Amino acid sequence: MTATTLAPPGPIHRTLRALPLIGRVVRDIEREVDTIFYLIVIALTAMVLAVQVWGLPALVLTAVAAVPVMFVFLILISRP
Repeated sequence: MTATTLAPPGPIHRTLRALPLIGRVVRDIEREVDTIFYLIVIALTAMVLAVQVWGLPALVLTAVAAVPVMFVFLILISRP
């Protein structure tokens, strides 16, 4: 057997794990990858319920919040 050493987690990873809600989600995803699919279903359900309660403004605010995420995603996939 060969011994492998893992690099120590960086400051961003330590900060995310220290936050109460986000840290628990990160630890759950590290243990079981299928948790991501549950999170997607929960987020979509929350968005549908928000649109049912508040209507179009909830949908527009969700789209506005997704703009920076999409910019980062497009920049990451366009890098050589």
